[in-house]
Amino acid sequence: MRDFSDDLTDLRRRLEDARRYLHIEEARTRLVDLEKQASDPSLWDDPDAARKVTTELSRVKDDVDLVDGLERRLSDLETLEDEIAGGVAALDRDLAALDLQALFTGEHDERDAICEIHSGAGGTDAADWAEMMLRMYRRWAERRGFGIEIDEVSPAEEAGISSATFIVKGRHAYGLLSAEKGVHRLVRISPFDSQARRQTSFASLDAVPALEEAEEPEINPEDLRVDTYRSQGAGGQHVNVTDSAVRITHLPTGIVVSCQNERSQHQNRAKAMQILAARLAEVAREDRRKEMEALSGEKRDVAWGNQIRSYVLAPYQLVKDLRTDYETGNVTAVLDGDLDAFMEAYLQWRRREGGGDSG
Repeated sequence: MRDFSDDLTDLRRRLEDARRYLHIEEARTRLVDLEKQASDPSLWDDPDAARKVTTELSRVKDDVDLVDGLERRLSDLETLEDEIAGGVAALDRDLAALDLQALFTGEHDERDAICEIHSGAGGTDAADWAEMMLRMYRRWAERRGFGIEIDEVSPAEEAGISSATFIVKGRHAYGLLSAEKGVHRLVRISPFDSQARRQTSFASLDAVPALEEAEEPEINPEDLRVDTYRSQGAGGQHVNVTDSAVRITHLPTGIVVSCQNERSQHQNRAKAMQILAARLAEVAREDRRKEMEALSGEKRDVAWGNQIRSYVLAPYQLVKDLRTDYETGNVTAVLDGDLDAFMEAYLQWRRREGGGDSG
């Protein structure tokens, strides 16, 4: 029978590492405090404070329960040799998922993500590529069990979309999608070219962390221009015949946000204001980061706006991330939402580069 002692030693080491980077002993103490707060009948007198307590309680309990469960399984394997082969493989997979948590070092990595896709250079092919990207991220979110809310889709003239706004809801959604911020390049035989020539087209994804209502910056109503228009069909869940869609322009920054998929103009405006607040907070964080770099003399490329990944469908098939050099020839799987390996490679690269705060 194979000797699994080295495997068990490695699993024990990784579990101890996980205990340290997840601060499990501190989490146990915090869990007792949170459970006490949650059991206080007066907690819900302040609904915002109550939601923060229950959200943190769920997160901390999940971490403690996960580590405790892995500890029990490892202890069992160390004493039950008959089950060790299958158990080691299963525990290795689950510890790999736990190892991923060590890579979420950004201040806002645990939050939901507000995302925008925009078509770029490449005409109709770029608009089609933007729509393909929207599908790719929807499929990715579904694979991970995340919620996804499509708030606005603007169809392009001939095919595809010119832009889309959506929110991905789930733990570490922003940390994962921070890996995708930037320009994505597609090379393929154009389905819109009568001569079947190769076409290069571009589309971008931006992501900002969602805010709690109490965190949203104050916005001066005089700084806003609010336009209403008729909702458009592509991607819309509720296609209206009234002018219920809302577009808000923040005049000092030029930021424009739209929402069209809620049932009423009032709901669309409220959602657009939520998205605008998150984007303004991101602008403020970016300004602070640039100030710190200027003071320290640090020069670092900002991923936002730079080409980060190429998707080549012809003359060969390859998806390659230009920051991490991670690549795969299974383009079909990637376009169907199989993005986790690219995201993990980026998070590892980010930690090596010392760029712990993704926003």
